[in-house]
Amino acid sequence: MTAGLSGRAEARWAHRRHSAPVVSPRAGRMWCRVLLLTALCASQALGYGYKTYWYTTQVDHFSFANNDVFEMKYLVNDTWWNGNGGPIFFYAGNEGDIELFLENTGFMFDIAPEFSALIVFAEHRYYGQSLPYPNSSLSDPSKAGYLTSEQALADYADLLTYMRATLPGAGDSPVIAFGGSYGGMLAAWFRVKYPHVVQGAIASSAPILQFTDITPCQAFSKVVTQTFAKDSEECPRVIRKSWDAIDRLFETQEGLDWLSSAWRLCKPLNGSELADFRMWLSDMYSNYAMIDYPYPANFLSPLPAFPVKVACSYLHDDHGDDDKSLLTNLYDIINLYFNSTGGVDCIDSSSQGTDSLGDDGWYFQACTEMIMPMCNDGINDMFYPSPWNLTDYTADCKRKYGATSRPLMAPLIYGGINLTASSNIVFANGLLDPWSSGGVMRSLSDTLVSVIIPNGAHHLDLRASDPADPPDVIEARRVERDFIGVWIAQYTKTADNNQFNAAKRHW
Repeated sequence: MTAGLSGRAEARWAHRRHSAPVVSPRAGRMWCRVLLLTALCASQALGYGYKTYWYTTQVDHFSFANNDVFEMKYLVNDTWWNGNGGPIFFYAGNEGDIELFLENTGFMFDIAPEFSALIVFAEHRYYGQSLPYPNSSLSDPSKAGYLTSEQALADYADLLTYMRATLPGAGDSPVIAFGGSYGGMLAAWFRVKYPHVVQGAIASSAPILQFTDITPCQAFSKVVTQTFAKDSEECPRVIRKSWDAIDRLFETQEGLDWLSSAWRLCKPLNGSELADFRMWLSDMYSNYAMIDYPYPANFLSPLPAFPVKVACSYLHDDHGDDDKSLLTNLYDIINLYFNSTGGVDCIDSSSQGTDSLGDDGWYFQACTEMIMPMCNDGINDMFYPSPWNLTDYTADCKRKYGATSRPLMAPLIYGGINLTASSNIVFANGLLDPWSSGGVMRSLSDTLVSVIIPNGAHHLDLRASDPADPPDVIEARRVERDFIGVWIAQYTKTADNNQFNAAKRHW
């Protein structure tokens, strides 16, 4: 399948000229890494062809003290675009390489032919290759501070405004924003903050309410536990018991050596790593719940269909009080997550297995404006007890990044639950997905609509159609498609009326 813009249109998409120097992420190194080449080949195989472009935009959109600019990467597919006012389907990139999200957002490609849509995926600043300061984006606090959702949304608004102004046939194109997870938050907030740029938004698995004083800190852990318990209550019970067994093994060198060997860890454990080790396991369990898809998938890790069910099939509650037997069973879950293909020689207990997500950038955001309280009690959830302490959390962030945390910033800027002044957003949440705990789970108005997917995992509705899809996700996509049609029709009618009124003034 051929894709991308025609040569004439492509030639007109030259970067704007700026008096300030452009900080290029491509300078002095090959821009297309092996990972991206792999993604490109995979996308062509799946039919998701695209061309890569770079757009020059401001590092700081909100002051006149910093005139630096940088290049933001974006991907374009115009296979079905009619070039005459057809809609722009715009994916608000989140915390990682933009190719990762293109590969896992087939819904946009599935419905693009119906709407004759241009497809655009924009990479979030400070992630992937869209680095304002390639050598010091996060290491220098004075430069890391430009990593915010507000700046990213301004990047997207700048790009879309430029595209509408310069791409032939796009001047009257409505824009529909899409996003999943943090990208879903951005898609919703894009419509909230820039309604003149975005005519509607599909916000999937978007935890815009996972903030202080809005959502209880234990809500996320409870949903993970419920997802693991859906087939067997035994599964979370065994995981809950494993924490004490791990603690006991960490008390002796013999226990540490045994665990390092039995779990085939790349680096031997030491007693000071207990807290990090617990967090590594907790993140893995949460990821399992997030990607509990009804078919084999390779989003965060290559996993079989219904991976939570497969993982829980390894756990048995008949091991008595033998810590090593219990943890030998648990190893099978870990091996499934990190080595389902059998090609891994050892398991890295410092990594969650994907290089496409920008952990360092997200940790910075989670320390500044994206502070989402999380806690466990080990009774109503299956995790090691861990209370939420904002004072300790913000102090750690200050030590690590030299940045002051602002836990109430996002709800203040975007409205939290008080969104009724906005419109044209569909919030979709799967009940298997732990991030649904911070999602909009009831409709707020006729134009702020909640769609619940009982058998849905993390933004399953945004993934490509699959024969194994449950009926509720098929219905969710139908609802989303219908609303997109309504938003486009509303915009087209408004645009026609505006043109008519403008013409009348010259009569």
